[in-house]
Amino acid sequence: MKAAQVRSAFLDFFAERGHERVRSSALVPVNDKSLLFTNAGMVQFKDVFTGQESREIRRATSSQKCVRAGGKHNDLDEVGRTARHHTFFEMLGNFSFGDYFKQDAIEWAWDLLTNVYGLDKDRLVVTVFNGDDEMKVGGDDEAAKIWSDVSGLAPERIIGLGKKENFWMMGETGPMGPCSEIHYFQGDSPPPRLPTTQDPESAWDGWLEIWNLVFMQYVRHTKGGPLDPLPAPSIDTGAGLERVTAVLQGVQSNYDTDLFQPLLHQAADIAGKKYGDDEKDDVSMRVIADHARTTAFLIADGVMPEKTYREYTLRRIFRRAVRHGKLLGIDEPFMHIVCAKVVDEMKDVYPELAERATIITEAAREEEKQFRRTLDRGLGMLEEEFEALQKRNEKTVAGTKVFQLYDTYGFPKDLTEIIAGEHGFGIDNDGFDTAMAAAQALSQSNTGSTVDEAVFKNVASGLSATEFLGYDEVRASGKVVAIVVDGEKVDNTKGVAAGSTIAFVCERTPFYAESGGQMGDAGQASGDGVALRVDDVRKPAGDVFVHFGEVTSGQLNVGDTIDLQVDEARRDQIRANHSATHLMHLALKQVLGDHVAQKGSLVAPDRLRFDFTHFSPMSADEKRQVEDLVNAEIRANAASQTEQLALAEAKEKGAVAMFGEKYGETVRVVHIGRESLEFCGGTHVRRAGDIGLCKVVSEAGIAQGVRRIEAVTGIGALDYLRDLEDQLSGAATALKTRPAEVVARIGKLQDSHKTLEREVSSLKQKLASGGARDLMSEVQEIGGIKLLAVSTEVDDAKALRSTGDTLRDRIGSGIVLLAGVSGEKVSLLAMVTKDLTDRFHAGNLLKAVAQVVDGRGGGRPDMAQGGGKDATKVPDALAVAVQYVEGLV
Repeated sequence: MKAAQVRSAFLDFFAERGHERVRSSALVPVNDKSLLFTNAGMVQFKDVFTGQESREIRRATSSQKCVRAGGKHNDLDEVGRTARHHTFFEMLGNFSFGDYFKQDAIEWAWDLLTNVYGLDKDRLVVTVFNGDDEMKVGGDDEAAKIWSDVSGLAPERIIGLGKKENFWMMGETGPMGPCSEIHYFQGDSPPPRLPTTQDPESAWDGWLEIWNLVFMQYVRHTKGGPLDPLPAPSIDTGAGLERVTAVLQGVQSNYDTDLFQPLLHQAADIAGKKYGDDEKDDVSMRVIADHARTTAFLIADGVMPEKTYREYTLRRIFRRAVRHGKLLGIDEPFMHIVCAKVVDEMKDVYPELAERATIITEAAREEEKQFRRTLDRGLGMLEEEFEALQKRNEKTVAGTKVFQLYDTYGFPKDLTEIIAGEHGFGIDNDGFDTAMAAAQALSQSNTGSTVDEAVFKNVASGLSATEFLGYDEVRASGKVVAIVVDGEKVDNTKGVAAGSTIAFVCERTPFYAESGGQMGDAGQASGDGVALRVDDVRKPAGDVFVHFGEVTSGQLNVGDTIDLQVDEARRDQIRANHSATHLMHLALKQVLGDHVAQKGSLVAPDRLRFDFTHFSPMSADEKRQVEDLVNAEIRANAASQTEQLALAEAKEKGAVAMFGEKYGETVRVVHIGRESLEFCGGTHVRRAGDIGLCKVVSEAGIAQGVRRIEAVTGIGALDYLRDLEDQLSGAATALKTRPAEVVARIGKLQDSHKTLEREVSSLKQKLASGGARDLMSEVQEIGGIKLLAVSTEVDDAKALRSTGDTLRDRIGSGIVLLAGVSGEKVSLLAMVTKDLTDRFHAGNLLKAVAQVVDGRGGGRPDMAQGGGKDATKVPDALAVAVQYVEGLV
């Protein structure tokens, strides 16, 4: 079976048994800061299992794209060296949310493996949980019996193992339960001996775990507390597509399956080598194939290689692949070609790859070009460090040096560690961490207050989704169903008095909650004897809208019905800015190319900010073109339209989705102007003309391959233009000219300034040379050596150096010491002609002289510079110069 058939057979099998076929979620987890990336099939259902989210479906099946790299999955060095280590993989799974349990899960797993996939029963064993005294949980005899009844496996093929192998926990608290793993023997013939409960891990050599069935039947409410039965036990299973495919294709390594072979051959072609000829080269090709998959999928989900958080993990992976390309002798950027191959191979299953194909290849190309510019310099620096360590008989690269390589040359720490290891050296991890922490402390800034998501998830777990009325209304009544004060849910029997800062939830509301870059609404609320100010609205937990503000008078109680009034003028400004971002997105694509995709936005009342993928600064002409296109749409004044469509239908219509965003099966599509069509849940103008005017105010890069454009619209644009007008008028007044002639006037002033600068420079040169005084007349001869040691009233180092050059040339053979005096400050210059540098050292002379004037300095044998703070000691300093020469003649 080809990998595509393995995947579809799994999904079809469970779909036929009442499971909803659920699309893979994005690799960036939604509303889950505890995870770096989506790393298992159950991640998108995590809140369903914990009871914090409810879904209509009771059964689901998916093929989930996953990335495990960084954090506890920090075994990058194993990728490419083993048969099954990957950073990107697919997890096949079937899930039950309080519906079926062990009997069906085990029965279906056995049916699929043996009847659909046709695996040899003699090559299969299963493991079950054999209990844990510390947790006070007995063995899973129920699962063992079901396995025996369903499969007919002999008792020795149903192996009991401990907590480490066969008990699954989401965390120290929450849902958990025993699991049952299915193992397949990959040897040439059925196993001569079955592993037992008492066997060490080595006894499992040749056995491959292909599927894990997790039986969530317990919940732990407190860390270290007892395990209580879950009221609705659930099922979570995971089977690695790569492993199952390897088994079904009869190969020992995942890399020998059709999932990897096209990528390996692509890498081999670029390198001019053949996969399978040399194991060292094969390792590099496997690294490139694996890392290209991770790169393509992460960029498709909106993660760009950069120096922060998830982005840095991608950069580490990507740059490791580039170095392996260098080991293969590839001297030109190549990863974009392998990433394009990933897109071609997997776009039918994951259409986001095709949608982002240009971005994937361009981002990969630019990242590799940037890294290659510094790679050789960084490697050279490391070679020098290795030589120095060998001379000192040391074996560890200093943490500060490792950090310098990271910060200056873009070398991820683990890449430096690998290169150092290849040369027999280690690295100082603690020193690197200290240097990194110090750098991060310098760059940290206050990001403002955060919402305690855990509190609101708890509140939301007992509430229905808020009914949002704000697309059509700015005023409506709603019943208060929850109140939170100081992070605590208020008892329904108690009220909240005036002066209290609160968060509250209503069954229905016209207030828009912050989402998709659009700020939440503000306004007022009032009821029977109570008034409130609403400052912000957010959705910290699912689709429950939380209003933040203050009780300004009276008392608010759970159960009160209040009148909710949005600040309509503020909402109108937000609408204008939000609609303008849609027009801006379209215009950027038209001017810069189809690779442009939204990476983020901020829609506020006073401005808009739009982040997009692009790889070079916009020219002034490009910014003007974008501005002209947006304003042309505004003047055309087409009516806006919104509609709810099935996801597939919306895509067929050409609606643009936000980069990396997760969407349901039904989406809201917004049509602004004549051509802009986007997925969007925000509020918008009724006609494009309501935006009024759009003025671009800035454009800059904010990350590798990501640019940011800022603009103002409507009243904000008028205020911006008036401010510019005021500044221009002020400049004209200061320059004593008309506003229209400011540029010409500044040009004349610049020309005049340059002329004056030249005159001043000439005067300083004359002053440094003694003015009317002939400095050459002050040359002394000491033991046959000419010495000119004089002071002059000038503090310009450039003029002093120029004068020194002139005097040295005129003296022919000798020593020059100049002391330029300006107030209390002294500038020093010492020069020795080339024929005398074997006897006299300008740097040593200057050091001796500088000490006298409370200063310091130094330099080469022929020229040295420095300075001092005590001009009164200049005569003494000149005398020291004489003594220096006298002492050496």
